[in-house]
Amino acid sequence: MAVTADELLPVARAADLDEPSPDTEWLIRPLWTRASVGIIGGQPKLGKSWLGLSLAISVASGTPCLGCFPVDNPGPALIYMAEEALPMVRARIDALCLHYGLDIAALDLHVITAPALRLDVDRDQARLAATVDALRHALVLLDPLVRLHRCEENSSTEISGLLAYLRELQRTYGVAVALVHHLSKRRRARPGQALRGSSDLHGWLDCGAYLSRDDDQLSLTLEHRSAPAPDPIALTLASRPDGSATHLAVVDAATATRSQSASLSDRVLSLLRQRRQPLRRGVIRQTLKVNNQRLGDTLAALEGSGQLTRTDADWRAV
Repeated sequence: MAVTADELLPVARAADLDEPSPDTEWLIRPLWTRASVGIIGGQPKLGKSWLGLSLAISVASGTPCLGCFPVDNPGPALIYMAEEALPMVRARIDALCLHYGLDIAALDLHVITAPALRLDVDRDQARLAATVDALRHALVLLDPLVRLHRCEENSSTEISGLLAYLRELQRTYGVAVALVHHLSKRRRARPGQALRGSSDLHGWLDCGAYLSRDDDQLSLTLEHRSAPAPDPIALTLASRPDGSATHLAVVDAATATRSQSASLSDRVLSLLRQRRQPLRRGVIRQTLKVNNQRLGDTLAALEGSGQLTRTDADWRAV
């Protein structure tokens, strides 16, 4: 079928595309990359909503998330909590503001108060897009996904349309989108592979933030499409002795803060330069004591940027 010149898809030469800036790579370093879509996952009652609200309040206020992770690109945040009555939403926000010493009246945080929001309904899609366009949000938090549609989650055909809408929202307005969703009880090599429903969910996301509990220890595992992820972060749900100011806290904030100043990329390069000889991936992993998947992502990124070369199974710093 022939098309007119006016109907051609818009294109640009690769050299004319805007260059990425290191200063704008992160929304919250290293929890969420800027203008990325993703999922906050975990089994019930692990603190997914507390984590989502912590992200939103940090972006809206520009204060470090969980007390130690800097916000590189603050801005207005929009939240919709489908399973919470509005007074309970206010109570959670008040608790976090009390803990972090924030004035809720000065917080650039907006709450959708509609009784229902369906991401698979054209009218609601248009209303959400218009809201983001009007207020130019930096982050949209939607909690939980299961209450936001009537699709069959195991159907790739049905769920892909919903995800395509959210990707379009992200690209059109440069907004980060965080969905709260459940993980199944199945153990997988990567937590994102255990997201309930279609595998399209895992393939769609740019960022994943997964809460899990082993014995009494709550842990946050991160996954990024375009950046190395840090080691799992130990968390706890804490409050004051009187039960107020409930919040998620990093168990060892000092260690978490130090780990951000020495990224895995820097550690890999430092190790290879100190040894002054090629090393196998297994040796690097054992020496640095890091997750195998995270190391693989880091090695690939360093090779792609020309900082490492690989010969057979050995890695060498350039």
